[in-house]
Amino acid sequence: MLLILCVDLDDDLGRKTGFSTPVIGRETVEEAAVALATADPEDSDVNVIFQGLHIYDDLDARDESVEVAVVTGNENGDVAANREVGQEVDTVLASLTTAEDVTALVITDGAQDESVIPVIRSRVPIDGVRRVVVRQAQNLESMYYTIKQVLDDPETRGTVLIPLGILLLIYPLALIGSALEMPGFVLGTTSALLGLYLISRGLGLGERLDSAVERGRRLLYAGRTTLLAYVVAAALFVLGGVSGMNTLESIQEAHGEVGIPVMLAALVYGSIQWLAAAGVTTSLGQITDEYIAGTLEWRYLNAPFYVLSIAIVLHAVSAFFLDEVGISYLAAALTAGTLLGIVSTLAFAVVESWYDDSEADGPRNADSI
Repeated sequence: MLLILCVDLDDDLGRKTGFSTPVIGRETVEEAAVALATADPEDSDVNVIFQGLHIYDDLDARDESVEVAVVTGNENGDVAANREVGQEVDTVLASLTTAEDVTALVITDGAQDESVIPVIRSRVPIDGVRRVVVRQAQNLESMYYTIKQVLDDPETRGTVLIPLGILLLIYPLALIGSALEMPGFVLGTTSALLGLYLISRGLGLGERLDSAVERGRRLLYAGRTTLLAYVVAAALFVLGGVSGMNTLESIQEAHGEVGIPVMLAALVYGSIQWLAAAGVTTSLGQITDEYIAGTLEWRYLNAPFYVLSIAIVLHAVSAFFLDEVGISYLAAALTAGTLLGIVSTLAFAVVESWYDDSEADGPRNADSI
């Protein structure tokens, strides 16, 4: 028996149509192909599946023993995707009811999907590999459209646009010596702006920014306190950075040049109280939203205490490096910070356990009455 395997390594079929895979059988595969063509007519995997159906019909008309199936991986397209394809091939082979030896004809739309061939070969002998190429894509008149589709595809634009953008950013560095001259300035500025645009396009920064704005808008209209907490925390972070820099300047004015450990200690010592306040603010905002949504768990209340514990420890260590406190204060602060975190964890764990037990006992007591 010849098994025609249509490979969809990035699982466009499952993600765009909701079909559960593997898809086995001529009628079921045709339904999947029509569903994928309806959801995304431009997807190349549509041609792969219809090519598999065409070969199936041709061989079936000759009274040959043949079956067709579609196997998929996942959208990551890595080793995990190859493993999923292998598992689906095992499922297809187990579903075949034939006493004949089974061989496979693999149909793909490119080299990326063909990377899974060794996985398939380890499970069933392969008679051949057929790569589907759309004829219109070979014409010069469709080159612009093809390039546009490649650049719009999140799976390929990163590999094309990011290296090109980096090359365009390297070019202005070579013109630093003549940056103030008009030709060098114009060319360098144009190249830098174009490089930044290509990198942002390759990373999808525009889409991520749009999604972040949309999430913020939904949080604002939903009355979520998390959004307000993040804004306040951002302001506290800025104030913490300014305070840390002021402390560092004071230390440098008093002692001159200092080493890197002392510089880090000064930054932490001057900013830790602001950073701790930011951490407590965000955790309280998240706790408030969880409580309003009815999904609050007792262990969530540990977050503010953990922030305070870390702040106590960092404050004591930085103060010790700056000779503001002695070794006894450092030991006491380390002990206090550790005990605060442990006690809060144990306390809320006990309360949560007691609360769960009381709720579990409630229905039993009601039934007994």
